[in-house]
Amino acid sequence: MLDWKTYRKDVKGRVGELAQAAPEAIKGYMALATSGEKAQHLDGKTRELISLAVAVTTRCDGCIASHVEAAIKHGATKEELSEALGVAIAMNAGAALVYSARTLDCFDQMSS
Repeated sequence: MLDWKTYRKDVKGRVGELAQAAPEAIKGYMALATSGEKAQHLDGKTRELISLAVAVTTRCDGCIASHVEAAIKHGATKEELSEALGVAIAMNAGAALVYSARTLDCFDQMSS
């Protein structure tokens, strides 16, 4: 499907370029992206699994690569990931099924 590790690295590089060109936009995004960490009602792994379900339903490869990496760091298992993907599939049917397959591919590559 993709070389997810290379893709993730490339996305990070381009986001870095965007941060140089539009620092306030990235600052605003980062405030949104990290706001859940301050709430402390959900643990990091749960937030990442929710993020992956949303990434699948919105068909965002960059989001998948980013949140798979973070989910692994938070100790998510392939079984937990698969259950979260099941929720995405239930909410978004066929498109979520295809992107769930992509997310499993990403998980396998990034966790090896």
